[in-house]
Amino acid sequence: MDEHKENIQSKDVNVKMSNTREDEKAKPCSRICSAGESAPQVSPSQSNSDFSHPVYKEIALANGHINRMSKEELRIKLAELQLDTRGVKDVMKKRLKSHYKKQKLMQSAAEGGPTDTYYDYICVVDFEATCEEDNPSDFLHEIIEFPMVLINTHTLEIVDSFQEYVKPELNPQLSDFCVKLTGITQKMVDEADPFPAVLQRVVAWLQERELGTKYKYAILTDGAWDMSKFLNIQCRISRIRYPQFAKKWINIRKSYGNFYKVPRTQTKLSTMLEKLGLKYEGRPHSGLDDSRNIARIAIRMLQDGCQLRVNERMHAGQLLSVPSSAPVEGAPPPHNPRSRD
Repeated sequence: MDEHKENIQSKDVNVKMSNTREDEKAKPCSRICSAGESAPQVSPSQSNSDFSHPVYKEIALANGHINRMSKEELRIKLAELQLDTRGVKDVMKKRLKSHYKKQKLMQSAAEGGPTDTYYDYICVVDFEATCEEDNPSDFLHEIIEFPMVLINTHTLEIVDSFQEYVKPELNPQLSDFCVKLTGITQKMVDEADPFPAVLQRVVAWLQERELGTKYKYAILTDGAWDMSKFLNIQCRISRIRYPQFAKKWINIRKSYGNFYKVPRTQTKLSTMLEKLGLKYEGRPHSGLDDSRNIARIAIRMLQDGCQLRVNERMHAGQLLSVPSSAPVEGAPPPHNPRSRD
């Protein structure tokens, strides 16, 4: 529901965004940065003094050289290093910089220098929900597809997936627009279980994979709407409390924009894929297919050196940004939420 989510975002009166934006906060830099290049990202657990380590001077010098390379020079160098040569010039520059940065940090880590850690798994979620062609301002969207795609951040592969359809309660009859947009038929939702039962199976699926217990993980979404709007509204409709494991997540649009230094207008799913030299695979607006394509973007970003971190959260019904200075935490062990009654 990529573009459709954009349309309904401005009509959301239930959730307010905090004025404090993570991407507007200045990041400390105790070294001289090359022109147009920000300080390299490091784990929030590291002190500011880590920037004085000689490895960052080497990274800065390499970045300055890469900034002066033409698109063809970038492509040749990436090919020499057996790295992906697809994407626009800015993406290729970022990929080459990240390669050298990772190389230098790995060398530094072997010598006792600064390092970075990743979540063991990232769980991509992209709901499909009931909708009308022109949603009234008070329209309550109900989740009708609950997909999850699991990324192993160590192997950089999609390793598992979950999908179930959900029977809507308030508006059980899907609109023709919704059926055409999502490909979800009336028969699919009529034969599905209500949301609380599906959520229980989601929790069991996460528990079986030992997420939050043995392995550190985070939820990732394409925008803020899935958690702050769709899941928030659905939990109220189903009279259950908002699940703790979904209260913080990675908004990949923010991460993509910050990492590749592009405006918000270039962070739609189709645009991110295009800029990375990728093509959409599957049926657009299928929740599972959308989730898989979002996962492909996340994997490419990890390959390019992006440190995906939780950047949004829900608190007291409000959508808030998580500052980059916040401690890195994985999602808690999943449990079934309590009833509101």
